[in-house]
Amino acid sequence: MPTEAYPDNWYDIEKALYNRSVRVFNTVKKVLSVKMKLHAETQLQQGDIFLFNHFSRFETFIPQFLIYEQTGAYGCAIASGEFFEQDSVLARYLKHVGVFPHDHDRLFSLLTAQILRGRKIIIFPEGSMIKDHRVMDEKGNYNIYSRTTGQRRKPHTGAAVLAQGVEAIKIIIRRAYHQKDHARLVWWKEQLQLDSLDQLLASALKNTSIIPANITFYPIRTSENLMVKAVDFFTDSLSLRQTEELLIEGNIMLKNTDMDIRMGKPLEPFDRKFLANHSLLEEAMANAQSLDEIFTFQAHPKDPQQKRLGDYFKKAANATRDQYMEEIYLNVTINLSHLASTLIMHLIKHREVQIERQRFLTTLYIAVKLLQNNGNINLHRSLLNPIDYSELISGSGTRFEHFIDEAKNTDLISEDDSQYHLLPKLLEDHDFDSIRLENMIAVYDNEAKPISLVRDTLIKALVECDDIDQQELAAWHFEDECRDLSWEHHAYNKPAYDDINEQETATADANPFFLDPHDDNGIGILLVHGLLASPAELRDYGDYLAKQGYTVMGVRLKGHGSSPYALQNQTWEDWYQSALRGYRILKAHCNRIFITGFSTGGGLALKLAAEHFPEIIGVSVVALPIKFINPAFMLVPLLHGTNKLVDWLSSFEGVKSFIENPTEHPTVNYRNVPVKSLYELRQLIAEMDNFVPLCAAPVLVLQGDNDPVVAPKSADEIMNKLRCPNKQLKIINSNRHGILMENIGGTWESIDAFMAQCVSETNAK
Repeated sequence: MPTEAYPDNWYDIEKALYNRSVRVFNTVKKVLSVKMKLHAETQLQQGDIFLFNHFSRFETFIPQFLIYEQTGAYGCAIASGEFFEQDSVLARYLKHVGVFPHDHDRLFSLLTAQILRGRKIIIFPEGSMIKDHRVMDEKGNYNIYSRTTGQRRKPHTGAAVLAQGVEAIKIIIRRAYHQKDHARLVWWKEQLQLDSLDQLLASALKNTSIIPANITFYPIRTSENLMVKAVDFFTDSLSLRQTEELLIEGNIMLKNTDMDIRMGKPLEPFDRKFLANHSLLEEAMANAQSLDEIFTFQAHPKDPQQKRLGDYFKKAANATRDQYMEEIYLNVTINLSHLASTLIMHLIKHREVQIERQRFLTTLYIAVKLLQNNGNINLHRSLLNPIDYSELISGSGTRFEHFIDEAKNTDLISEDDSQYHLLPKLLEDHDFDSIRLENMIAVYDNEAKPISLVRDTLIKALVECDDIDQQELAAWHFEDECRDLSWEHHAYNKPAYDDINEQETATADANPFFLDPHDDNGIGILLVHGLLASPAELRDYGDYLAKQGYTVMGVRLKGHGSSPYALQNQTWEDWYQSALRGYRILKAHCNRIFITGFSTGGGLALKLAAEHFPEIIGVSVVALPIKFINPAFMLVPLLHGTNKLVDWLSSFEGVKSFIENPTEHPTVNYRNVPVKSLYELRQLIAEMDNFVPLCAAPVLVLQGDNDPVVAPKSADEIMNKLRCPNKQLKIINSNRHGILMENIGGTWESIDAFMAQCVSETNAK
């Protein structure tokens, strides 16, 4: 308790100080590595009382300022009374930015007045940090650990009680208005310290709304950080609690953490049945002498009416509490660590202490794909963006590797060549202040446990993964390739990129394509487009091949078909990975594959052939660039280096980031080529010296004799680099670069004849 009693009224928000605090918060937010993502539709405007789960100290400073940024409405919060025991700088600050002590005798009355003045109220119904994220028992009931008692308890009903009181006062005010009781309305205006009767009536007509919300941090790290080192340097030692909080919460603030704040569906303090009790409320409280009576009649009823009403309020508050706790935890933003942790805890609790690595990875990937198609779950964007999860099935990816490393470093799992071993520590009990350090897998599992769909989906994926059809997996991988284009469009369709995007004229469908022929001949054709283009460049040719019985996959090279800015951020290795993914999709349908690559795609095709013979039975490369007609291309490395230097020395763009591209096909190709992409092409050309001689598959090289982009002697250089026993050169009479797209000089038929030779040679083996 405070050394002196709290004043009956509390300090009003000092708006200038509050606004300065918001500016400081924004500055700190930019400095820290936390990326905050607010998921809300209409809840911010309509909500009065906002409820958040509580996992770290850091999050207690965030909701009211974020709400103010979005709505302009000031927010009040509740803090432990211990912060107000002394007249400290912190106590004085908190008093003037809308923070109320939890043990103030008139807390609910004071907050009610704030709500009716248009303020938002932020409450953490758990009452303290829930470090283990364990909020649900085995029977599905919500309860949490209390540090004060050392026991588990129900979450607080305070938010429900507050909402009931606010709505009850509104009902009474509306009654006074309908009865034209002007004196009573003036009395309520003064009790609530409102400016006018109009403000009183406007507030009374608005339904009271509780907004449950969830804050999810990802990832949660246990590694040491500079904050711990700095504090430890100036002190002899830290307690377990101090060390744990500095480690976990220091990493949350300092190490690229995503913070997803997701608002749930609004709740009202009473159900519809309460309409029958309106008259009872109005009669019981008609002669209330103070605002406080709304909140005290339950404990000290003056008559049977108030007792009956109080019993109903208590029952309704418990029901509302259960509702908002469920809604809070249904709005967890599920990420890969949740999925992996849930799977691990399911296995070890069923006494499966090891799992084949590939089975584990495939199960996770299947679960991701199943959950993507379920609208009843909130997935972290890394489970929606293929760049983050598509390589999961092969065990690569930064997020997955981080999770496994953390688990191994804390002795929760071990790994050998082909299996993960689940260690006994996973099932050990840990102190409340050590579990985030000792068993992060249990913490993630607890956080996801209220969403039964997560566990059910993982169990289903575990069963399915043993007999999964490879073509079904390939269909999901193809969906990922299409999804990737959508993410690129979303990422680069912003005003910051309009200077280049508005010059673009490409309108052709840039999605990858998969063509399943009516009469399948058992041969797959992989088509790889050129730099600046998209799969649309080869779509007509793909249709031509499918009619002949070939199964055709047209890949989209990363960064193409969306924005030149997207292309600027890719390397030639990224393009190669796109081609490799397309090859794997096609391989699920065909044992024998022929590749045709146009221009830059030809270089990628040769690298695939060098690494995947004899599954690849032949390659045709068309207009493969080694030498260029435009001599200015030789200056690209210098220009790229200058751009990098300018970017390093200042925040401005390089001297020339894009070069205009006078394309033959403006509906397919970018009109602006990133200098960096030309540099990456040069890197790919240089790398050809290493992989082209290793290509053992038959190769057909086609080149236009008057190509305006690629010098004809490029074909001679490729032929000289090739060491395969079957290599052929065909010169096409053309002054166009796009000889494959336009089928100039019988290009398609020439490839047909070569493919027939390759198939014949393969059949003869």
